[in-house]
Amino acid sequence: MSKEDYLSYEQSGVSIDANDQMVERISRSVASTHGPRVINMHNAFAGLFRLDYDEKLFKRNYRNPVLVACTDGVGTKVIIAQQMGRYDGVGIDLVAMSVNDMIVQGAEPLFFLDYLAVNHLDPEQVAQMVESVATGCRWADCALIGGETAEMPDLYGKDEYDMAGFSVGVVEKDRIITGSGVQKGDVILGLGSSGIHSNGYSLVRTICFKKHKLKVTDCIDELDGRCLGDVLLVPTRIYVKPIVKLLRGYKVKQVVHAMAHITGGGLVGNIPRVLPDNCNAVLKTKSWPVPDIFNYLQKQGPVADAEMFRVFNMGIGYILVVAPDFADSIQSKLTRYGEQVYRIGTITTGSGTVILK
Repeated sequence: MSKEDYLSYEQSGVSIDANDQMVERISRSVASTHGPRVINMHNAFAGLFRLDYDEKLFKRNYRNPVLVACTDGVGTKVIIAQQMGRYDGVGIDLVAMSVNDMIVQGAEPLFFLDYLAVNHLDPEQVAQMVESVATGCRWADCALIGGETAEMPDLYGKDEYDMAGFSVGVVEKDRIITGSGVQKGDVILGLGSSGIHSNGYSLVRTICFKKHKLKVTDCIDELDGRCLGDVLLVPTRIYVKPIVKLLRGYKVKQVVHAMAHITGGGLVGNIPRVLPDNCNAVLKTKSWPVPDIFNYLQKQGPVADAEMFRVFNMGIGYILVVAPDFADSIQSKLTRYGEQVYRIGTITTGSGTVILK
């Protein structure tokens, strides 16, 4: 039997050589996220991370540590990235969706792992995706210690891919934020979003591409003439550094009573998750600026107000419920840390729901 008669993995649609090229390309970006707690082992089968250590310059000891874990994906936003041929932002979205959830409990992200499934492994394209994950990890101050890329031509169509991420963090047990301290009179502070973030894209695509037959390359007057695809692909804002820095400065439970990451379900769906049964959150919807993209989508739909607030973040990506005596100082600090901070509402007696005014 001649050499030509033997089947190879590559003939089945999977290239080991392409994977090796990709791994070599991303190694520097991955290493850029590592700190002294990462234990590097050449060709290891798993990532290693020291929870506690006592090196002279990097001492970090915990008294009663609780590990916190999150996982998420980017959703159908990846379809728009495919259409644009842009892969330099979705990895940031991937990191954001997990680490922004994690800090709600008062945790500090430690490390992150990614999973990428593709039809065909293009080393340059995949490297851009992983490099954007590394960028997100640097913004979140956590280490990218591992990942997996799967080439599955029989499962994904040409140019199709999906990605998922997994993050682990830590919080001292007595500093876990549960929402149990929320009470009447508390102030709700909202942090501005960078746009749609990574939720609601099935509705976005229905409005823009199915109903109105727009292209991702179309320039939209109502969006200041910007390319539609560029607006839709703005990465999710990562709130880790300012929130972690803020929490370190307080006896947390006396000051920050609850927090929420505004993802799928919007403000009306996520805030009730941290409300006691006897409290309502009353939001003043005119107290913050709504980004143009939401006004545009609502008009083009058309979409009812209630549905917009149930699907999208509407310009607020993260909220804190704080003791009223500390509201001004917290707002001032978060502003100094680079956030757009708005006093968007208060806590009243009620039944665990959000009231929009």
